[in-house]
Amino acid sequence: MNARKIIFWCARLIAAAIMLQTLYFKFSGAEESVYIFTQMGIEPWGRIGTGVMELVASSLLIIPATVWLGAILAIGLMGGAIMSHLLVLGIEVKGDGGLLFIYALLVLACSLTAFWLSRENWPAFIKKFVPGMTK
Repeated sequence: MNARKIIFWCARLIAAAIMLQTLYFKFSGAEESVYIFTQMGIEPWGRIGTGVMELVASSLLIIPATVWLGAILAIGLMGGAIMSHLLVLGIEVKGDGGLLFIYALLVLACSLTAFWLSRENWPAFIKKFVPGMTK
């Protein structure tokens, strides 16, 4: 297995694992999750909806043909999470030392990597916006 494949799989698995790990807290109504989404004014539907979207993104990241789509969804979700931290919640939430913010940055970085490394499977409508990708 070459380095590119290892990086590709690691990026996908790390992003998916982090998002899947947080689902328990979102779906069980854990105190920290409820607090976060209450602060943003979107509790409970925002918490549940975000959990469902993270489950879908994680699943799509694992399936080779849909990595690009899962990565786009994860990039959007993490962009929202990062902006929520910066504009509403703060970097540190309920004494977590900024761990949730760091996880969001890590998932974003892994999703961007997975998206780029899946470029052979991008649909034509995405390829036409990237110089050198049209065929």
